Amino acid sequence: MFKPEEMVKIEVLSLNRYKDSLLTYLHEEGVLEIREIEVSLAQRDAPNEFYRKAASYSIGLSRLIDFLGNYKEGVQGGLKGFIFPQLKSKKRYKYRGIEELIKEIESFLKIAEPKIKEVEAKITSLNTELERIKTEIEILELLAAIDLEIEYLKPTKSVEIAVGFIEREKFDPLIKELLTTLQNRIAYVSKELKGKYLVVFAILKKDYDKANPILAKYSFERLEVPDVKGKPMEAIEDLRKEMELKKQELESVEEEARTLAKQYHDELVFYQELMENEREKANMLGNLVRTNMTFALVGWVPKKHVPHITEGIKKITHGKVYVNTKAPTKEEFDEIPIKLKNPRFIEPFELLTEMFGVPKYNELDPTPVLAFTYSFFFGFMLTDFLYGLIIATVAALLIKGHKKLNDGTYKFSNVLVWSAFFTIVMGVLFGSYFGDALQRAGINVPALLDPLRGALTVLGLALAIGLIHLFVGYTLGFIVKFRNGEVKDAIFDQLSWMLIIFGVVFLALAMANMISMLPGEVIFGVGFILFAISQFRSDLPLPMRFLMTISNFFGFVGNWLSYARLMALALATAGIAMVINIIVQLIWGIKVGPIPLGIAVGAVVFIGGHIFSTAINALGAFVHALRLHYVEFFGTFYSGEGKKFEPFKAKREVSELELEI
Repeated sequence: MFKPEEMVKIEVLSLNRYKDSLLTYLHEEGVLEIREIEVSLAQRDAPNEFYRKAASYSIGLSRLIDFLGNYKEGVQGGLKGFIFPQLKSKKRYKYRGIEELIKEIESFLKIAEPKIKEVEAKITSLNTELERIKTEIEILELLAAIDLEIEYLKPTKSVEIAVGFIEREKFDPLIKELLTTLQNRIAYVSKELKGKYLVVFAILKKDYDKANPILAKYSFERLEVPDVKGKPMEAIEDLRKEMELKKQELESVEEEARTLAKQYHDELVFYQELMENEREKANMLGNLVRTNMTFALVGWVPKKHVPHITEGIKKITHGKVYVNTKAPTKEEFDEIPIKLKNPRFIEPFELLTEMFGVPKYNELDPTPVLAFTYSFFFGFMLTDFLYGLIIATVAALLIKGHKKLNDGTYKFSNVLVWSAFFTIVMGVLFGSYFGDALQRAGINVPALLDPLRGALTVLGLALAIGLIHLFVGYTLGFIVKFRNGEVKDAIFDQLSWMLIIFGVVFLALAMANMISMLPGEVIFGVGFILFAISQFRSDLPLPMRFLMTISNFFGFVGNWLSYARLMALALATAGIAMVINIIVQLIWGIKVGPIPLGIAVGAVVFIGGHIFSTAINALGAFVHALRLHYVEFFGTFYSGEGKKFEPFKAKREVSELELEI
């Protein structure tokens, strides 16, 4: 806790014939981050033909899965599917090498792929035909306004036919210009339709080159006349019959697709996952180096995994391997991958820390502090017992549904549970149960403090909390810098602010006549002198140093005052809840004759309003609690510029690899 996982550097050198099995072993263990080797005496490794095939098959399998996925039955979706996702069953696969795996997949695809592609082609063709028929029906429905035989709308050897729409205001100018240009050698039929004119032009082919630019000039929208016979309504009837036949045919082919999905979909997903993992292994080969006989890799591994991973490597290679592990040097601190290490109840909050950035190897992990202060700030800003109960209920359901997945939703739900706990506690202290709903119902609710009536007290409390939070940050920064040998920076950059904060506290106590002013003035003065010295240590011109001193001091004041948002959001929650309750109170007694309509409407407004209030205020609390940490708190000691540990790890949702060691 407070320190990242202890890491060691590992170097492995072995024979090429063990490369595939060794990479597979490391991939399945998922505890080693492989790094690129900079070596001039050997060449960089590259994927062989089987790895290249794996990448190609992964893409091809994905395409087949996407098609059959549309016809896969029994997939749970919606809200229930999100809260309680179905766990996918895993199929075991005995790994005998990349070559054997590729041969097995090729044998499977030789049977399955032609069947799937044949059905896919039929469905695509039928859907295309249905779209064509639908478009032709839409065009014929427009042409029905003219009620001419469709054959009359087709060109002949000497006459070109143009069918389409023209804007109403452009119709007369178009006709006039065509008649003038073509010397009246044109015939047309028109019908006003949908604010435009539907027009059929008959133009001599020898005049068409003259007419075409004029039609374009007036934005004539052409219609492609369907290749049918008879009048439009007769043709529509025939097309609808054809459409019904195509739909029946499509339903039959889709039934084939559903059968294929039942038969092959899960197996395709299984093989696709195997191929995707092989592709990831292929991508990692570029970080390795090799000679004609040997290969080498370098990476970082948590120290606690070294004995197990070393023993596994030796078994895979039958002892024909060189393994060397060594502790990192100070020069390597910036490149060491960071894996956070916290107790289980704090671990979910690593999600929030990693959103900002992980610490460097010689920095402190702020997650243990963040776990408490973030939850407390969230509760302080939401401040309602029943709002907290709603959030806790939703979070508990998500935890139950996602526990086995251990995914981001599971981790975030654990964060919400702790945040909801503090919301419930603060709701009890502030006497808030859906705002002042109980008080308006005549129920006396005990409360330590009313945020609306005691706003100034809440503000003072928020600022006091802010000072404590900032002091903790500067203290952590002092510890980090002092431990890393940066004593001057620890004194001038961190201790100065710690003394200033102490001075502010003592001055506040003196103003309350609890102690004398002298201790506060001395402590504040010493802290400010150290702070001023730190600003004048820079290489900036003297006037700029003076301005930076003023700017940075008031920057601290601004950060401190930013904690007033704790009070502001607490008031916002109470205010919105109160408005909802007042509206419900106003409409509660409304009756329409003997029917108490106000009760029904009021219940809907009350429930819907407070659910909305819970959601919108919880979102505000989430964002602003994060901001107080990311901007104000982390700015006192934390860079977040470390490199997150990204182990070479297989993704196994539907497959389970059996690797002989």
